[in-house]
Formats: sequence, C-alpha cells, structure tokens
Amino acid sequence: MRKILLNILKYILKQLARLFIFRYQPEIIGITGSVGKTSTKEAVKAVLEKDFNVRAASKNFNNELGLPLTILGDWRESGGWFFWLKVIICSIKNLIFKSRAYPKILILEYGVDRPNDMKYLLSIAKPKIGIVTALGEIPVHIEFFSNIQSLVREKSKLIAQLPATGFGLLNIDDRFVWEMREQSRAPIVSFGFSEMADIKISNFENHFEKGIGGISFKLSYGGNAVPIKIENTLGRSQAYAAAAAAGVGLILGMNLVKISEALHFYQSPPGRLKIIPGLKESFIIDDTYNAAPLSTINALSTLKELKGARKIAVLGDMLEIGKYTVSSHETVGRLAAKIVDLLIVVGFKAKFIAEAASKTGLSTKSIFVFTSLAETANFLKQKIKKGDIILVKGSQAVRLEKVVKALMKEPEKAENLLVRQNKQWRHISGMYDIDF
Repeated sequence: MRKILLNILKYILKQLARLFIFRYQPEIIGITGSVGKTSTKEAVKAVLEKDFNVRAASKNFNNELGLPLTILGDWRESGGWFFWLKVIICSIKNLIFKSRAYPKILILEYGVDRPNDMKYLLSIAKPKIGIVTALGEIPVHIEFFSNIQSLVREKSKLIAQLPATGFGLLNIDDRFVWEMREQSRAPIVSFGFSEMADIKISNFENHFEKGIGGISFKLSYGGNAVPIKIENTLGRSQAYAAAAAAGVGLILGMNLVKISEALHFYQSPPGRLKIIPGLKESFIIDDTYNAAPLSTINALSTLKELKGARKIAVLGDMLEIGKYTVSSHETVGRLAAKIVDLLIVVGFKAKFIAEAASKTGLSTKSIFVFTSLAETANFLKQKIKKGDIILVKGSQAVRLEKVVKALMKEPEKAENLLVRQNKQWRHISGMYDIDF
C-alpha cells in the first residue's frame, strides 16, 4: 500500500513540476556527477544570487521527490504525508495565482542511482545549461549498473538533451566526463586544471595553520585571470565547484572580477572537507557527507599536504560500488599507508583498507578496526593529542558525522556545522550505531 501511495505522490509531483515550468518558464541549470554536485550547486548560487532571482535546493533534493520539490517551492525540509499534502495544496494555489516571487533561474541537482533515473528526472525538467562535475575511474552508485559505461551513459543524457542554444560545462580532467562532449548539440565549455581548459584553475594551495585554513587559486579565461580565496574548507573539489560556477556566470554575461567577488562569499556545504576545532586542541577535517573512491583519494591527498603533530584518518565503508568494493578499499588503504600516522577504519568493508595499509608498510600498531561508532569515538577521545589533524570520511549510511560530533570541541554547534542534523535524520540509525 505504501509503495502505491508513493508512486501516486511521485506522479502528482511530476505533473505539478511540469506545469510550474510551463507556467513560469524559469531558466534551468542542471548539475550531475558522482562527486561535487552539492558544492557546485552552492557555488553557482553564490555567483548568481546578487544579479539574478535564483533558487537552489536547500538540501540534497536530487531524486524523483526532491527535484520536483525544489521546482514547486523553497522548501527547507521534507516530511511525512501531511507535509506532502501541504506541498500539493500550495503548488495548486501558485499555479492558479501566479507568484511574482517565483525565481527566474532554478539550480537543480540530478542524482542517478539506478538505470533510467536521469531519463525520469529529465522528463520533469530539461536544463538549458548542464554541468557534469566528476565521475572518477570508479563512480559511486555503480552498484545497480552492469558496468561503468552504463552509468556514464545514463549521466551523459543530461548533456545529450541540451538544446543547441544551451551550454554544457564539463570537467576536462575527468576522462569519462570529457568524452560526453561528443554527445552535445550545445557549445561545450571546459573547466579544470588542464592547460587545455577554457576555465583554467592554477596556483592551487591548501592553507592550514593552527586550525585556520582555506584554499586559494587562480581562475583564467580568455586571457584574463583573477585570484580566488575560499575560507574554512580544503581540497581541490572546491576549486572545481568554483570553476564550474564561474562558467555559468560567464555564460550569463558576468565578468571574472564580479565572479571572483561573489565567490568570496561562497561557503562550502557541511561535511565537505570542513575544518572544525576538536578536543585537546586537535583539528577535525570533516568530510562525512559521503564517500566514493575518487573523493576519498582526494581527501587523503589533501591531508598529505597539511602540517600537524600527527595525521589521523578515520575511514568508513565506501558503499554502492558493487564489484569494485574490495579493490577500491585496497587502493585507499595503500594510499593511506603512505600518508597517515594513525589509521582507524569503521565497518566490514573498510577492513580491506586496513589490510592493504598493513601490507603496504603501515605498522599494525598504528591500525585499528571498529564496527561500532561508539567504540570508535571513545577510542579516539583517549588517543588524540594536541595538534593532531583528524580526517573523518565514510559513506552516508555509516554516519561518521556522529564520531565528529563526539570529537568536537564545541558539540553544541553540531546542528549548524555537521551534515544530517535535522529531525528526520536523527531518527535514522547508521549501520554501526551500536550503543551510540
């Protein structure tokens, strides 16, 4: 019965969203990829919101319920059946009585977990500007696809449907993403660190000293370059997000100087390599939003560049990667062995990280395996020292943000600083929530 009601809800939301697009005619910017979608969405919003009336999803609304919800209104949370009834009633009202406040530009995330997900989302809203962030050699959410090429084909539908009058923005550094240019009727703008990129990132640096940090780099386009500085976040992924956002700004008539000024106010979302003060004057690098092989490797590479008393990695299971599970965890383990002083892994799949790290040369005395978040947190509370830098990363279902909260110097700020802190998530247990 519940499944029937859910299908009815999906149908109603889809039809209402399509009617809204017909009635209000917003410009749609669509974003997909395996990593970096939400950061890119927030960066695009930061660039555009001073000059344009824009709306981007306040949460990670990128599926068959979340995408139409963003089209229908500026909803901050989703909820039970009474919530959806309210959404439907308000939407019908705004169809009958046209709202002058409706945004001119919608920034939408297109999430793909299974075959035909993209096809379904595009049947609701087709973007005029499409952005593909990054996939990596082993993309997340590949579990329900026969191979990598099948997943790439599904995501590439976003670019293939772009009108000739639209634009595609593609990450030139990711080979799967860059190959999508061949399917587009629209002009393609490339971004990345490559010398061949239309929007080139250069002079990238992570800055970190006594818990205060950020990134700096240059963005170049058409012979002009501007410096960019983003505070309280780390990693190249944020530079990619900024470059993609700059591309949108340029397409819509903004200049690089204005774009750089707007990006100064960009705040990366929680759980994306955010710097948080920890217990005993330690520093937490919170990357707990989710974990894919590419993003985990990037997080460890970022940790390698930082200076601290000790470098500690707390790594949880990487999920939804199917037949690549063992090999991907082993790859991460081999890399971690060359970077960290202390390795803590959480979960049954993450044990492959520990085994590979041990075989690569990291002392077994420096490797610890847990399947309980409470035990992980209690162990770390005893083990961490002043000046330690603690990277925490794992897939969403592992819920490692709970370990971050336990290690925070000011846990009362968790609601504003960490992912998954609303009432809905607090009622969902993680895979390893034993006695937490």
